[in-house]
Amino acid sequence: MRHIPTVYFETTMFNYYIDAERDFHPDVVAMFEAAGRGAFTGFTSTYAVDELTAAPDPKRTAMLALIEKYNLRLIHFSPEIERLADAYITEGIVPAQKRIDALHIASASVSALDYIVTLNFKHMNKQKTKLLVSPVNLLRGYRGITICSPMEVDYENKEHD
Repeated sequence: MRHIPTVYFETTMFNYYIDAERDFHPDVVAMFEAAGRGAFTGFTSTYAVDELTAAPDPKRTAMLALIEKYNLRLIHFSPEIERLADAYITEGIVPAQKRIDALHIASASVSALDYIVTLNFKHMNKQKTKLLVSPVNLLRGYRGITICSPMEVDYENKEHD
């Protein structure tokens, strides 16, 4: 049976989708479209929705509409997610002032997803975070997770079989 990859869309993905002038815009649009056609199962979280809701209109409305348009499933707040995010901060993986980034990673980890796609290279998609998140997850009973940019996800490849 073929494994359908699961992918968490972090907030930067929505921003890059809306802004056609940004680098990587075509790659981001392709990720959303792949989710929409079922190449993988797309997710985001109520933490991302909170961030998107803070944007001014019409950008806010356009970004929020992507969730329904591409059939992204919503991961809801939970104490389990909050505890795992706090562990990333305690372990020095994510700075305390960037707790929202830890919450995104924890949302995907607690939900046992395969990938987190992000263009946040400052606190999420960087070597230190990529190396340290999975060991922390494993110590707490969760699977490892791959943090990457949309250009790194090979969701059309048969290697997921």
